[in-house]
Amino acid sequence: MASFQKLTAPVSGSKIEFKNGALVVPDNPIIPFIMGDGMGPDIWHPTKKVVDAAVAKAYGGKKKIEWFRIYAGLDAMQVYDKDTVLPEDTVNAIREYLVAIKGPLTTPVGGFEFVCMTCAAEMNGTDGKRPEKCPKCGSEWITKRFRSMNVGLRQLLDLYACVRPVKWIPGVPSPVKEPQNLDVVIFRENTEDVYAGIEFRQGEEATLEIIKFISAKIGKQIRTDSGIGIKPMSITGSKRLVEKAIQFAIEQKKKVVTLVHKGNIMKFTEGAFRDWGYEVAKEKFRDQIVTEKELWDNFNGKMPEGKVLINDRIADSIFQQVILRPSEYSVLATPNLNGDYLSDACAAQVGGLGMAPGSNIGESIGLFEATHGTAPKYTGLDKVNPGSLMLSAVLMLQYMRWNEAAALIEKGLAGAIRQKRVTYDLERQMEGAKVVKTSEFGDAVVENM
Repeated sequence: MASFQKLTAPVSGSKIEFKNGALVVPDNPIIPFIMGDGMGPDIWHPTKKVVDAAVAKAYGGKKKIEWFRIYAGLDAMQVYDKDTVLPEDTVNAIREYLVAIKGPLTTPVGGFEFVCMTCAAEMNGTDGKRPEKCPKCGSEWITKRFRSMNVGLRQLLDLYACVRPVKWIPGVPSPVKEPQNLDVVIFRENTEDVYAGIEFRQGEEATLEIIKFISAKIGKQIRTDSGIGIKPMSITGSKRLVEKAIQFAIEQKKKVVTLVHKGNIMKFTEGAFRDWGYEVAKEKFRDQIVTEKELWDNFNGKMPEGKVLINDRIADSIFQQVILRPSEYSVLATPNLNGDYLSDACAAQVGGLGMAPGSNIGESIGLFEATHGTAPKYTGLDKVNPGSLMLSAVLMLQYMRWNEAAALIEKGLAGAIRQKRVTYDLERQMEGAKVVKTSEFGDAVVENM
């Protein structure tokens, strides 16, 4: 049992456990939540109301979530101290209870950490102003760590799969003619690539040394007034992400897993992601998959019954594919940066980030989150769309195998939108709609369950 500095867990609930490769969820699970910064509280309160109502209705009062408030961002600075935006308590609570949900977070100025790449000494600093030398070993350069708390949580908890389903709810305004044709789940690698990127500032001694080394040892010329970035992509990170995507496709009876990459240019990172993806598909799922090459070489283009097709697409090409031929795609497995772009581009087709759920999944831990920012100018106005967080709660309930409660929230959301009782962002795009407050939208969802 974890011990906390400034947190007290509910005494009436029970812990979710992970046994034999699966979650074991009691009828009264303790679930930590981070309310979020900016308009985070505005969307959290109706989301909690909706989740509690769905659970009560689905299970006749036999199941109940015991909510456990934990802190990050501006709230954490109030509860702990002004330099603490991601407390150890918060990380330990999520590790202990395995399933958590969070609103949007911002990283305040002064909340950055720096780490020496020579001796790993840590210190605080202000955004954009890094110390010239490490105070411990005198190293000439220090780099930022945890540029955002969202990234920090994913790395500390090894939540290596960012899972983003993208599906249209009828009635939601869309810029495309047939938004119903897009129904994909994006598995984005969540710990490597640019998230683990190492940068060297233009003009610094270390940067110039790297440029000289590359010129002398590799024969590649880089302008001396360049900044340098390194993005690591590993066999471990790539294979476990693709494995999780394929396993999901098999369990959910999805037809295609597409590896998205820029391997035509970056052959040893992006191209390797593609190669490693095919490798793990054959190593772990040989009897359940067919590659696109095998489909044409061995089956004359006719997909065998009950198999999952594994194919790949160049990153820039997939952006037009999900608009022009969206029905050909089911599950997309991507490196970090590609998935970041693609998730938001797909979300734009089904109503934008306000209607886009997100989850971060590891081997046993699931952290579910709103995918948009904090919108601080709307703080306390009871105005913004809580759809992203509500749909993320749907993912959380599905992760817990409380599918009946999840389905009720989806039904309630669809009903409220069908009645055109929506927040301002949707109302201004829907003819004949009635604008409602954030809290009133939550009420409408409950009424339509």
